[in-house]
Amino acid sequence: MTIKDFDYKGFAENLASQAAELVPAEFNENDKNYVTNTLLNFSMLAGEALYQDQKNLGFTADQASMITQIIAEWAFHKSVDLIKSGIPQQFWDPIMQKIAFTIFEIAKQTFKQGLPQDQILQLIEHHVKKTYLDSIAELKEKGAIDEGLMEKAASQSNIDAVMQQMENSGEIQAEQMQAQAQAAMQQQNPNMQAPVPQQNAAPVPQQEQINIVNKTGIKYEPPKLLKLVTVALLLKRIEDEDQVQEILECFDQTDAGTVIRYMYADDVEREINPNATMKLLEEIAKDLPEATEVNKKKVIETIKEVVTTVGKNTMERKLQLERHKVRQFVFNAIEGEYYKMPPKIANIIAQYLESIV
Repeated sequence: MTIKDFDYKGFAENLASQAAELVPAEFNENDKNYVTNTLLNFSMLAGEALYQDQKNLGFTADQASMITQIIAEWAFHKSVDLIKSGIPQQFWDPIMQKIAFTIFEIAKQTFKQGLPQDQILQLIEHHVKKTYLDSIAELKEKGAIDEGLMEKAASQSNIDAVMQQMENSGEIQAEQMQAQAQAAMQQQNPNMQAPVPQQNAAPVPQQEQINIVNKTGIKYEPPKLLKLVTVALLLKRIEDEDQVQEILECFDQTDAGTVIRYMYADDVEREINPNATMKLLEEIAKDLPEATEVNKKKVIETIKEVVTTVGKNTMERKLQLERHKVRQFVFNAIEGEYYKMPPKIANIIAQYLESIV
């Protein structure tokens, strides 16, 4: 299922054409092309991924456009930073890929949970800067650049320079880019409402050094806050995004937002008592069975592989004496669909089918 009224190609091309007018004048043709092409490529990739996966992500055209725009703006700023840094060009693409991936993953989670826009933007900004600095430090550790070049690269921040220009001389390039991008979104979807900042939203701290003090602006009793932080630590270690989302859906929107913030906070592990964490994990395992359930996609893939091996007709004969729900579950899985079935039972069925092949 795709997103209605989301012309991601046209939107990405529009953003790239606007960016071409904002590239620093001192850049040569190669540098200008790198900035615009990087922005176009990442916008196109993000837009297509959102467009094609509407069934799982559930984003509207407005939300998909906003995520694509955020990736485009950061692709612009950080590619400018890399060019000014003096780091050899062969290292630019890997760094930009890490940044784009970071934005995409954080944006998907935070938009899904309905966090306020200003909090989403602050959270993304923090992790873009962190990813950029970590990538530069990694180059230094590998011997690809020296200390001086690392420090020069780390000092680059085009977005901060633009904001400073706005304060000092009334320069409005950044506002124009955002306004033009918003206009492009409005043009492709006339019914779209412009995002309204939430005035009462609790700010996400720029430096997320959390000492198990509630910095989300939400009043929690200490045991509950610690439990939410523990859930965040647990989810940080789960690689499967769908499984993470299933667990987050067990919480109300406010608590889920708090979990997400701590998932992306730095050094939380150092700030809590490991013994207390272990006790809470035992409680969570009881309260959140989804945390230990198998992933539905993996079960479907297992069944499809078994059926491919033995053939659909053979599988139908083997299942003739099984209950209707079991047969329905298997046949739905063959079509890539998950028939309503407790995940633990689904896993048992998949293991049974593997054993009879």
